[in-house]
Amino acid sequence: MNKKIIIPIVAVFILVIGSVWFFNQRRSDLKDELQANLNGGESGVLATSNYASEIQSFYASREYMEVWLFNGSLSGAGEEMLTQIENSKYDGLLPDDYNINEIYAKSSNPDDEDKKFRNLTSEEKVKLELLLTDGFFNLAHDLEFGKINPSSLDPNWKFEEKETDVSYTALLEEVANGSSVEKTFESLYPSSALYAKGREAIEELYEIQKNDTLTWDFAKVEGAIKVGEKHSAIPALRKRLIFWDVLKPYDMEDPTLFDSTMFAGLQKYQMSNGMNPDGVIGSLVAESLNNSPQNLIDIASINMERLRWMPKMDWDQEMVLVNIANYQLDYLKKQDTAFTAKVIVGKEYNESPTFMAPMSYIVFSPYWNIPESITNDEIIPSIEKNPNYLAQKNMEIVSGSGEVVKASKVNLAKETGYRVRQKPGGDNSLGLVKFMFPNDYNIYIHDTPARNLFERETRALSHGCIRIQNPDQFAKILLNDSSWDDEKIQTAMHQMNEEVVELDREIPVVLVYMTFWAGKDGKANFRSDVYERDSALLKALKNTKSSLNEA
Repeated sequence: MNKKIIIPIVAVFILVIGSVWFFNQRRSDLKDELQANLNGGESGVLATSNYASEIQSFYASREYMEVWLFNGSLSGAGEEMLTQIENSKYDGLLPDDYNINEIYAKSSNPDDEDKKFRNLTSEEKVKLELLLTDGFFNLAHDLEFGKINPSSLDPNWKFEEKETDVSYTALLEEVANGSSVEKTFESLYPSSALYAKGREAIEELYEIQKNDTLTWDFAKVEGAIKVGEKHSAIPALRKRLIFWDVLKPYDMEDPTLFDSTMFAGLQKYQMSNGMNPDGVIGSLVAESLNNSPQNLIDIASINMERLRWMPKMDWDQEMVLVNIANYQLDYLKKQDTAFTAKVIVGKEYNESPTFMAPMSYIVFSPYWNIPESITNDEIIPSIEKNPNYLAQKNMEIVSGSGEVVKASKVNLAKETGYRVRQKPGGDNSLGLVKFMFPNDYNIYIHDTPARNLFERETRALSHGCIRIQNPDQFAKILLNDSSWDDEKIQTAMHQMNEEVVELDREIPVVLVYMTFWAGKDGKANFRSDVYERDSALLKALKNTKSSLNEA
């Protein structure tokens, strides 16, 4: 055989043999590392992983071939995975929970933005591979379920526990076979458009933060500051209006004066943030203007976690959505708002819970069957002070069998088996109509005779139920029947006896507590944390998983 032919054949043979040895060595290194971890080794990657058995099974099924490395450096999938870990901050999560610092420590240029991974030892390659895989499993879980278990943190979270049939191992197999890491994680996002828009808003806040040169010391305001008045907080608040681009820089004689130019900028800011644009700096305005970009990122992160907690649902379906923190009800069809109304929610000590239940009927001219707690805490003491209290409030006492009994014959403080109800009428505390979605918490939506309360900016005023403005319009859109015109609805609302009207379908009612959301236009909306639920969740999110596990 010609020597010129033999030499290339030998070279190819050597190359093939070398490649086989190289790949077998990679398999051997990874297998040894997995076994060392699972047998109590000190390398630490799988020793502390919640997914050690899944990772072992995954690599065993593919004969211990890597996913994230190629020729000793990050593969395309590896680079994409690293980017997804870095970008988890836009989900309001901590990249360090997914091994980012340990991964960076393996980099040959850890101080540069564009990380490179070169000249790694066999042990370092294996650890880098396993760090990324452990990060994949943990990030997949947190995107689907949330980092924190809501039942351990928020007693008012009453939604059903989220369920899934997703296998993270199967998702990783898809990535190993060429699927996009980014698209794989996106498949785990909540189906509501609120999540994707919220993520974009957080990314924008990070960009804004890069240009933040202000000091955000708390500018304290007690009472209210009106245009024309002077206050030491005015210079700082003016700078923040300029920072948020609702006010242009301008010359002024006295920086402490709340002048007409700042007044106009403040009104613009109030309108943009869902406040009454009265141009007065009160507690809500001051609280809002004291929020730095980092504060807003934190608030947004809290609410992204709440969205991840939500059970899976069809957001395109007809539904009634009540945002307690926004004091607003929206009737939605295919995620478009067909009706909106102001609402009054529970007081701070009678917090409205968050849950979902189907609305099935409407009660016109309702009785108010007063809860036992209110009877004991409010009605009985009022009767003891004023024997005519029940008659003056259009109330009556009813026996267990439903019969009305004379108030003079019953001592509510000592006798059991009786309840108090308020008869239908304009002074009924439920107003003229209520909307029923039976639930374990005795919460429903109803009218109110105190309609002037809807003009207040803060409307946490009820015993827990949801009071709605314009209930007649709400009834009309729910009934969706031409026979129920305005006149018929008004007649039904002004009867001496209550009338129950069954709806022709069940409509999901979803009560949420969102102090941040981003609309379809991408605009970030922030609201005051009236129930003070945010701080505990933020603290939990700020803790790394390792510290949470230790706790």
